[in-house]
Amino acid sequence: MSELRKDPIIGRWVIISSERGKRPTDFVSPTIKRRKKAGFCPFCHGNEHSTPPEIMAFHSSSREGRTDWTLRVVPNKFPALHIEGELQRSGEGNLGRMNGVGAHEVIVETPNHALSLATMDSKSAADVFWAYYSRLSDLKKDPRFKYVLIFKNEGEEAGATLEHTHSQLIALPVVPKSVEEEIDAAKKYYDFMESCIFCDLVKNEIALNKRIILNYDNYVALTPYAPRVPFETWILPKHHESSFRPKNNDFNELAHIVQTILAKLDKILDTSPYNYIIHTSPFKEEENIYYHWHIEILPKLTRTAGFEWGSGFFINPTNPEDSARFLRE
Repeated sequence: MSELRKDPIIGRWVIISSERGKRPTDFVSPTIKRRKKAGFCPFCHGNEHSTPPEIMAFHSSSREGRTDWTLRVVPNKFPALHIEGELQRSGEGNLGRMNGVGAHEVIVETPNHALSLATMDSKSAADVFWAYYSRLSDLKKDPRFKYVLIFKNEGEEAGATLEHTHSQLIALPVVPKSVEEEIDAAKKYYDFMESCIFCDLVKNEIALNKRIILNYDNYVALTPYAPRVPFETWILPKHHESSFRPKNNDFNELAHIVQTILAKLDKILDTSPYNYIIHTSPFKEEENIYYHWHIEILPKLTRTAGFEWGSGFFINPTNPEDSARFLRE
């Protein structure tokens, strides 16, 4: 029988449709597999002229003494928001608006077109998170911005217009609604329980051990109790951290757990497209006792249709306990 589950953080309902129950192999088809195609790529080494001038880059020296980039951050060539200008809030009656001011950047994670975040070497993967942190730290100095959303679209079906592996960030003059919902729920929980809802969730999931995929010293990977999509996976610090930052000045363990999860998803879902996002505290409340930064990974395996848009419910044909078991094994 199908089951209704309520997300313990924001209260969103999900239908776990066991009659539609699917194994990993049921999702694989030629239409959703990521494929590396030949042709010109503006993110490949040697094609730097085809992107806007870089904002920052990491380099390494080759045997010939030449210095080559290993990661680049560039402005998005077709930005959703523009860095120039002032917000100039205005409105018509109760209809508000402001100028589309922000920052939209692309993190080109490697010069190698054939690699992904799952398959690159561990140092390069850690460098990706250092790039996130560096850009976030720089952009929060701009008083116009209240939040930076870091996200990754991997595969055409997940929204990537270029297949060369990359991440993006958008600096916003407002806090995204989805983050506000999490923060508001976390505040209410703390007011009542005097503890962080995410910390309690991590402790409970480790104790139950039904949905835990990986349990490291400082991070845990799990399938949430009420996942929106099959094989949705969250990665969270095991101990309270309100904002995204290196643990003990080190991103190696975080990079390792992310790479391991992505490699597992690639293996059992035959390299399915996915999105991942980093939710962290807004700039004005970076240090707090109620919210807990985390990464959400959402494989692109199902479609959002009329029922989902109309109700706010998600229908998931695979229960999270099975997803966790597949990923563990």
